[in-house]
Amino acid sequence: MDLLTVTAAAAEEIHRSMELGGSDGMGLRIAVSQAADGAIGYRMGFDERAPGDLLLQTRRVEILISSDDRPLLEGTTMDFVELAQGCQDFIFLNPNDSFYVPPPELDAAAPATD
Repeated sequence: MDLLTVTAAAAEEIHRSMELGGSDGMGLRIAVSQAADGAIGYRMGFDERAPGDLLLQTRRVEILISSDDRPLLEGTTMDFVELAQGCQDFIFLNPNDSFYVPPPELDAAAPATD
């Protein structure tokens, strides 16, 4: 299982944001925090690599993750989707989140457990 999977749509939007924001050459830092109920919150921003950061390179994107955040991101998929007509945003499909429900297409691919 990969630590973090970035979809093609997410990578495309990250590249577009880098160009618009003049952040070429920087990595995208993904930081997480976990609430008492197990829900995971996400923060993202372009940043320089810090000592101890994990550097992932995928789809020509450099992702920076603090070693402290790694366990909460294990197995996560980052996507960029249309949530409502004309409203797109990044989403995180994270099996470590207590409120995670696999999308139907992922759930259908899972083996039956009868």
